[in-house]
Amino acid sequence: MTSRTSVVATAGHVDHGKSSLVRALTGRDPDRYEEEKRRGLTIDLGYAWTEVSGAGTVAFVDVPGHERFVPTMLAGVGPVPVVLFVVAADGGWMPQSAEHLAALDALDVRHGLLVVTRADLADPDPARAAALAHLRRTSLGDVPAVACSAVTGGGLDDVRAALAQVLGNVAAPDPAAPVRFWVDRSFSVTGAGTVVTGTLAAGTVAVGDEFVVGGRTVHVRGVQSLEQSVERVVGVARVALNLRGVDRRDVRRGDALLTPGTHVRTDVVDVRVELPDLPAELVVHLGSAAVPARVRPLGGVVVRLQLRTPLPLVVGDRLLLRDPARHEVLGAAAVLDVLPPALRRRGAAAARAGELAEVLVDGQGPDLASELRRRHLVRGATLRAMGVPVAGRPVVGDWHADPAWWEAQRARVPEVVRDHRARDPLQPGPTLEHVRRTLRLPDLDVVTALVADPLRVRAGRVVERTDDLPPAVERAVAAVLADLATSPFAAPDVERLRDLRLGRSELAAAVRAGRLERVAEGLVLAPGFRDRAVAALRAVPQPFSLGEARKALGTSRRVAVPVLEALDASGATVREPDDRRRLR
Repeated sequence: MTSRTSVVATAGHVDHGKSSLVRALTGRDPDRYEEEKRRGLTIDLGYAWTEVSGAGTVAFVDVPGHERFVPTMLAGVGPVPVVLFVVAADGGWMPQSAEHLAALDALDVRHGLLVVTRADLADPDPARAAALAHLRRTSLGDVPAVACSAVTGGGLDDVRAALAQVLGNVAAPDPAAPVRFWVDRSFSVTGAGTVVTGTLAAGTVAVGDEFVVGGRTVHVRGVQSLEQSVERVVGVARVALNLRGVDRRDVRRGDALLTPGTHVRTDVVDVRVELPDLPAELVVHLGSAAVPARVRPLGGVVVRLQLRTPLPLVVGDRLLLRDPARHEVLGAAAVLDVLPPALRRRGAAAARAGELAEVLVDGQGPDLASELRRRHLVRGATLRAMGVPVAGRPVVGDWHADPAWWEAQRARVPEVVRDHRARDPLQPGPTLEHVRRTLRLPDLDVVTALVADPLRVRAGRVVERTDDLPPAVERAVAAVLADLATSPFAAPDVERLRDLRLGRSELAAAVRAGRLERVAEGLVLAPGFRDRAVAALRAVPQPFSLGEARKALGTSRRVAVPVLEALDASGATVREPDDRRRLR
């Protein structure tokens, strides 16, 4: 959409007061069910919108106020950054007002407007003073306050003006952010199929986009925002998406559409909770999801939550915790680790709490250095899915390592070689697989990257380097590797090899020595070219053509064709019937 849209949740007080206010501001009825109209009680989430001078289009999510519908209220408030907090002049501060405020505080909502309704029935000042005192002690802090009457219309212009001012202070979210679109409704439309609605908090959704929901891949057939069909919409916005690839019964409130490769869908999470006496079981709320969880204290403020169903999480997420037995919002938990290790040894829980003490200190976000110190070795794709910013060059392929741990493993390789030679002197050295198992490494390429002088890899074994290349050949190979350091797939052509006096026998010796890797006859690249190719092709829309691959690799057809054939042979890529490929 070309103009900015803001989304505001209305919460805090008796339902007919909130709904009447939204109805008076927008001219639209947020109550969708006859029972809601008959009883004056909001049962489900309601939606309405209008144009507000100085703020553009403003959409309202009207949430239930009754204590029986707190989970529904949280589903509506969860993804929304601004709240219209409503109290009635003739009712004042109510128990549900306190519960709604506790939820907003736990969600760390920082932008809001207090509206005292029914000002035609009572003096609004006492209710306003009491409500401001409560709000001041929460994440909302000091908020502007306005009194109005939905019946007489008095003060509604003041509400609009104050709301425009509040919305003007809210920073626009990143349109390029990964999408985590929480579904609050799912239904079928004849001739269209599955439609889901929700609040897009950040990022962009467009027709044709691909998302993952509950392990399924879905495609967006159509996009609507405020009942208008659009090609794309940018958060924050109320959105309806027509999906292809999923049945309505397989996507429901609490599910989330995710940008592929982002967020970790997990049922075990370590969190920081600065709350005393947590119950053994509680409910975790995030976005529109509500998931029961078991609580395992690890030590201090660190707690492990075992979720009944997985949630898509990143480090730094803020979870709302609620005690369903006492119908009470307990507070918030900050996500520290979405891929925590199993705790099997005595004392492991306390050690784990100590490890996590450095995470999210003083409100800081996820930190690459601390993640690497704990995990030692992890793929960049995993870090990005966890919400951890990735910087620096990987040690090999997409693997990133803690520098101190990496050097310690490199120092252990010669020990493994010596121990193996002592046990089996007839072998030139241990296999790469033997070294991998001994050092408990995840990948043979990692072993190869750890091998350094005076060791080398030959015929799948780690051996002492006894057959160095002749000086002239070594200098020529070094020149080739220098060229490839800046352009990894700019393989030397016939003339370049001739200038360097690298003939067939010299190239074969360089390949045997592990200095170069043969891709095809007369075509060599630096060792590990397959990993570098896979990393480059991850940025290409899948599946991809030869031309798209050639562009991503920054090379010619002469090199791209055998490189892709090598990836096919290794199983890294799959060839489609139309000759396009995709990463496995």
